[in-house]
Amino acid sequence: MERLQKVMANAGVASRRKSEDLIVDGHVKVNGKLVTELGTKVSKTDVIEVDGVPIYKEEPKYIMLYKPKNVISAVSDPTDRKVVVDFIQGVEERIYPIGRLDFDTTGLILLTNDGDFANLLTHPRYNIDKVYIATVNGIVDTKALTKLEHGVMIDGKKTSKARAKVISTNKEKKTSVVQLTIHEGWNHQVKNMFEAVGHEVYRLKRERFSFLDLGTLQPGEWRDLTAFEVDKLKKIALDE
Repeated sequence: MERLQKVMANAGVASRRKSEDLIVDGHVKVNGKLVTELGTKVSKTDVIEVDGVPIYKEEPKYIMLYKPKNVISAVSDPTDRKVVVDFIQGVEERIYPIGRLDFDTTGLILLTNDGDFANLLTHPRYNIDKVYIATVNGIVDTKALTKLEHGVMIDGKKTSKARAKVISTNKEKKTSVVQLTIHEGWNHQVKNMFEAVGHEVYRLKRERFSFLDLGTLQPGEWRDLTAFEVDKLKKIALDE
């Protein structure tokens, strides 16, 4: 027996948190009966429906996408803007992004239909490195780097320790390119961290997620993760 929201997430309906919302909001039936309690457990033989559509057990799918600029990290958008799943052709599983990148941020994003895997990589207790390359205004000095590395205050909350280094500077244009490695995934976190030390972000790209990098992928291109990569990500998260 497993919790209903876990079964839904593993079937690719939505993330576990979104699945919980669907249950509470009255979208889910088990064996024809409406279920709104999050503690409900189901077996493999139970028939689960979401808005009248039966769910089925999908094979787990794990994908890396090079997210282009001006794309929503979601499965749909009410204003018909392009979303990350629009780039994943030929995949029948109901995948969704793990975490998010801002609309104008490019780079590595993972997608899956495995709720446990998604939770493992996004839960605050698991420290997964995320490496960003930011082009910012001004010349970033040692003082600013030190502040970033020790944590800065954002909306009354201090970020965890980070790693930061200047890749290059352009004194004529008065810009810097900085690599920033963080563990959290707060909303607009990287941009807000740089703003906290006096530097506006002009361009932002997520270059690595843990040991994964984009390799030869170009914006809009994707590939399946290998079984080795999936197992290694799980091990890194659980070992932290």
